[in-house]
Amino acid sequence: MSKLFRPWAFWRRLQYGFGFGMIWVLIGAFVYFNNFYTGPSCLDGRFNGTEDGVDCGGACVQICPAQVLPPRVVWAESFKIADGQYNVVAYVENPNQTAATPELHYTFTLKSGGAVVAERAGTTILPPNSVYPIFEGRVFTDGDADIDETLVLLDTPDLWLPASTGRDQFRASDIKLTNADERPRLDVDLENTDLRTAENVEVVATIFNERGEPVTASQTLEEKIEARDTKEIVFTWPSSIAKTVKSCIIPTDVAMAIDLSGSMNNDGDEPPQPVTDALAAAGQFANTLGVNDQVAVITFATKAAITTPLTTPGAGVVSEIEALTIDPAEETGYTNTVAALMMAQSELNSTRHNLDARRVLVMLTDGLPTTAGDADIVGEAISTAFTLQEDDIEVYAIGLGENVDASFIRGIASEAENAYFAPTSADLNRIYAEITSSLCEAGPTKIDIIPKSTTNFAVPHK
Repeated sequence: MSKLFRPWAFWRRLQYGFGFGMIWVLIGAFVYFNNFYTGPSCLDGRFNGTEDGVDCGGACVQICPAQVLPPRVVWAESFKIADGQYNVVAYVENPNQTAATPELHYTFTLKSGGAVVAERAGTTILPPNSVYPIFEGRVFTDGDADIDETLVLLDTPDLWLPASTGRDQFRASDIKLTNADERPRLDVDLENTDLRTAENVEVVATIFNERGEPVTASQTLEEKIEARDTKEIVFTWPSSIAKTVKSCIIPTDVAMAIDLSGSMNNDGDEPPQPVTDALAAAGQFANTLGVNDQVAVITFATKAAITTPLTTPGAGVVSEIEALTIDPAEETGYTNTVAALMMAQSELNSTRHNLDARRVLVMLTDGLPTTAGDADIVGEAISTAFTLQEDDIEVYAIGLGENVDASFIRGIASEAENAYFAPTSADLNRIYAEITSSLCEAGPTKIDIIPKSTTNFAVPHK
């Protein structure tokens, strides 16, 4: 006999089964949500929640890349520190008012004659709303070729964050450049104007010439600058920058080498010429030097002599120069240019040299060096002049007379533009005036101090 179908019993069993199943579903859901589930966040790598993009915009701190302007390279330059060694700097503009990136990846490429001789990659921060430097020091090149092209490639930043302040957080004052010719040092008082301590502060100093062109740079790192505090920051260079920085803020030590061989009387007249005009022009040149400059006077014929050691220029020096005469014995003597070059180098390296000053030799001669022997005195003079250049002494050469050997004058000058020619003694005042102008740039020199710190970057959160 078959059992009777009882609807109420069926539904009761169904209810019990459903209830039992729901209990397991709830237990499973509880275990899953407590151990495996993560809700939408700003760090999950997915486009969910209230975001405007993947982990950016909306409730997320991170700014979407599509909402910011890309950084722009203003310039990139390599500064020679020694043969085969450079400091490399690029200025990069972040045009975004309140968006910054803590991870800007870059690659420097240094070229010489079109060939790549060095590369350096790195990562830096880029604060908002200004131009900031990227600095790489001690970049070594393949060989001693001079760098003629510096490129920097910026990767597109993946992470943009709000940043409250940029360059205006810091203020630089009391900028002092010392020991420019031996151990260059730049001292700066850097003030943190913010109410928060700045940590991991990277500071770059760049020096520009009067045309706004960068000529050298250095970097220093400070672990911490307290809120509303001022700290002395020191920048250094491993070798002289006195020749690199042409600003008149760097004084000049000048050695004047004047040819007093017998040929300097050959134009006759009374007083004798061209020596009289040459000495007057040299005296006027010495009188135009600055109050912080020094001048030494060296004469040469068969022998060389220091008639005036390095001293402050003034009326006394001018009088000493104008009182110089040619020894009658030199009418049949020689022109010992080599001795004059060596004596100038010695005086410019003496204890009288101002370590803050650049060193310069201005040589006036009317002919080739001569000697009693058969030695290649011309070649020796050129090679001696080269040792001065290697010693960071800049050499200006003036050839006096219509028949002066132009190749020799160019050979002893440090650069082609440092070689001057005076067909007559009347041209000397103009030439000395040009040399005066080239010794230093009278216009203002800009020293740019730019700090960077991650202190004011917003921190991404879930």
